[in-house]
Formats: sequence, C-alpha cells, structure tokens
Amino acid sequence: MKKYLAEAVGTFVLTLLGCGTAVSLACGSDTASVVGTAMAFGLSVIAMAYTIGGISGCHINPAITLGCLMTKRISCKDATWYMIAQTAGAIVAAAVLYVFTQFSGASFEGTLTGANTCDGCGGSQIGGLIVEIVLTCIFVLVVLGTTDAKKGAGNFAGLAIGLSLILIHLVGIHYTGTSVNPARSIGPALFEGGIALTDLWVFIVGPFIGAALAACTWKAIGEE
Repeated sequence: MKKYLAEAVGTFVLTLLGCGTAVSLACGSDTASVVGTAMAFGLSVIAMAYTIGGISGCHINPAITLGCLMTKRISCKDATWYMIAQTAGAIVAAAVLYVFTQFSGASFEGTLTGANTCDGCGGSQIGGLIVEIVLTCIFVLVVLGTTDAKKGAGNFAGLAIGLSLILIHLVGIHYTGTSVNPARSIGPALFEGGIALTDLWVFIVGPFIGAALAACTWKAIGEE
C-alpha cells in the first residue's frame, strides 16, 4: 500500500509544480516561460526520484509503468494500482491548482490548469499524437535504460531522467504543451474542460503507444 501512496504523492507533486509553473509563467508567451516550465517538470521528477524512488521506483507516470510492465519489472497487479494512484494524485493536484487560480486574483494567460491541447499542431490531433508518441518513446527509453539493474546509471538515474524530461519539454511545449504522461494530462483536463477534454485521448493513447515502442526498443538493444 505504501508504494501506491508514494506514487500518488509523487504524481501530485509533479503535476502541481510542473503545471503550476506553466500557469504562473503563462507558458508559451515567451522563451523564458518555456524554459522555466521545462525545468519545473524535470526538477520535480529529480526531486521525487530521490524522495520516493526507494519506495515505489518513482514511476509517477502511467506510460513509464506500462514500459516497466512490458519489460517484466512490475506485476500486472502493481501496474494497475500504480496507474490508479498516479491518476488520482494528478487529479487532486489539478484541483489544488484550480483553487489557487480561482482565489489568487491574478490573471493568467492560456489554461487555468496547465492542460494539454493540440493547438500548437494547428489543432491537428494526429499531429499531436505523433509528437506525443515520439517524445514518450524517447523518455521511457531513457527511464528503462538508466534504471536497468545491470546496465543502468544507479544513483544517477533520477538525475538523467529529470534532465531528459527538461529536453523533451523544450521540444514539445510548442506543439502539445508536452504530456508524455497520461495522468498529468487527465487531471488538468477534467478542470479545464473544452478543448483540453476533446484532445485528451491524444495524451492518453500517444504516451501509451510511445511507451510500448520504448519497451520493444529496449528489449531489442538492452536485453541479452
């Protein structure tokens, strides 16, 4: 039970701090806001990796959990509960962020909750899907490689994963706001509504396909 709770807490922190930064900086309004948001997501992952990594492995992302399931690093039961806990943590974080924006008296550009949409792809859901598949594949591949018991980076894995997430956000924010994490998208979309809900399937299906491709790739190049 503790590892499931750890996943909920970790995803809560990632969603609140990452999306919260996106909202506070009006991400996309200028280059500084994009860089700041990218760093917030990456640093949140690094912080949680060294906080709950020893408890749950710090997936805090259903796509990562799927990658671990496909490479036989987690049981089907644990994977199911991990995903449920991650989604719950993200929803609570989005609710908290929504309250922040409602009572702050501040005026924010863009979304109220850092929700993902395909606006940067010209509104094309197929374009957004391709972006999310490719970026998630890269991200999950980094996770699988750096956390491998024999070939991984050991205690430096959390740092490598967080830094890679910064790079992925720097590329993807312009197009989709960068999800690569279904839970991180579900929570904000529920409170944002509108286009965020319409496009939500992209940010669930895309990361899962990307994670599956990453697992297959790692099996091909990393497993003996």
